[in-house]
Amino acid sequence: MMKLLFVADPLEGFNTAKDTTFVMMREAAARGHTLLACQPRDLMWQRGGRVTGYVREITLTPDGPSWFCAKQQAPDEWPMVLAEVDAVVMRKDPPFDSEYFYATHLLGQAEREGARVFNRASALRDHPEKLAILEFPQFIGPTLVTRDASDIRRFHAEHQDIILKPLDGMGGMGIFRVGPDALNLGSIIETLNRHGEQTVMVQRYLPEIIRGDKRILLIDGQPIPFALARIPQGSEIRGNMAVGGKGVAQPLSPRDREIAEAIGPVLAARGLLLVGLDVIGDCVTEINVTSPTGFQEITKQTGFDVAKAFIDALEARLAA
Repeated sequence: MMKLLFVADPLEGFNTAKDTTFVMMREAAARGHTLLACQPRDLMWQRGGRVTGYVREITLTPDGPSWFCAKQQAPDEWPMVLAEVDAVVMRKDPPFDSEYFYATHLLGQAEREGARVFNRASALRDHPEKLAILEFPQFIGPTLVTRDASDIRRFHAEHQDIILKPLDGMGGMGIFRVGPDALNLGSIIETLNRHGEQTVMVQRYLPEIIRGDKRILLIDGQPIPFALARIPQGSEIRGNMAVGGKGVAQPLSPRDREIAEAIGPVLAARGLLLVGLDVIGDCVTEINVTSPTGFQEITKQTGFDVAKAFIDALEARLAA
């Protein structure tokens, strides 16, 4: 049996009815693996030593007042050298801020010391979730990345109906739509790019969003056979579950498979064991690598056990 360390947000805040990290843990525990957990803030390195996490060993308690029981509590967490566990699963949610960036460097050092980190630390750094699509222009719609307000106005004049988003957002935060009337375009540009200080992504609005923003999960480069279409509700333009989108699992379309089979092996070879492609219509809009979600919704609606597929792949990587 293996020791698995999950680097994640505070366990006490998990919504176990939806959380993907939780079902990863549940599947691993069912196989007899030992579960350890810490936050990025608990990672430490000192000259003469190795990267260490102050961790808690946890067991799942489905019938208790809490979903888990920890053998250690703050400030008495157990110091564990990351190279001495079988796998480190990095599941910290965005934003990908400076502290996340520093955590990937500590995880990279742990890898040099022999740790196995999934997703690989360097791959997390090299694939920012909005900008990673630039490598695959054949699969994306008209897209602009800029700090310049005049570039954004020119793009709007060309495409008329556009989406503007910050590069460090998650869950649909900070996304704006501007139609042909250009209503509030100036104010939105100022809000997002802060007078040229921050880079913004602008994309042509894809009307296929009414049928859902599809999350296609790739596990070790292979697509799960069902996508989770996150469908906007009411007057909302965003399909993200965090802002009330309705998640509907559906079989992959031929175009979905074409995209997944082209991108998946490329990313898997770089150490990205789990990836979430966001697809609207025929176009990739984001490539999620930090903490892709959707396991529970797909499994409940289709019977396909995504957590099992993930732990199968993790075990296979560790055995290789």
